[in-house]
Amino acid sequence: MTLQQVEQELLAPTGLDEAKIGETLATIASRDVDYADIYFQSSWHETLVLEDSIIKDGSFNIDRGVGVRAVSGEKTGFAYSDQIQADSLHQSALAARGIAQQGQSGRVQAFSRHHDAPHYQAVNPLESLDKIRKIELLKELDVYIRTKEPLISEVNISLSGVYEQMLVAATDGTYALI
Repeated sequence: MTLQQVEQELLAPTGLDEAKIGETLATIASRDVDYADIYFQSSWHETLVLEDSIIKDGSFNIDRGVGVRAVSGEKTGFAYSDQIQADSLHQSALAARGIAQQGQSGRVQAFSRHHDAPHYQAVNPLESLDKIRKIELLKELDVYIRTKEPLISEVNISLSGVYEQMLVAATDGTYALI
């Protein structure tokens, strides 16, 4: 996964970009905040459960949101929104700043984009197989296990996957994937 890919999938659909994130951090730091960071996350969860040769449970969930932290001296303010949008980011930034206010005005350093080599393919693994193929795979495993040992009377198999994208930007110039 690359920084550009996460920006494209997480930020671009909402109109957010590096410049707008920098402006938001500057807003937080403009009044009595020593340090601030913004944490964007998107998390996809999928689970299929096969019991006694029948798919008994299946779930798919996408969680997205943005968290803002503002630090002023020994005080820390946190705010979160489950929507990644400019307005919700701005409201979260003001809330975190309000909680933490006390100290001196800070400033935002220019972002330093971290272009580390990707550790994983830039592909959502949950999309590597469609639902029908995943169900077929569970059923094939069920048959395989039952044919290996005739004394087996109960087989429970679950297939779970999680795909997450996380981006952090901070007043110290950090702009990177986590």
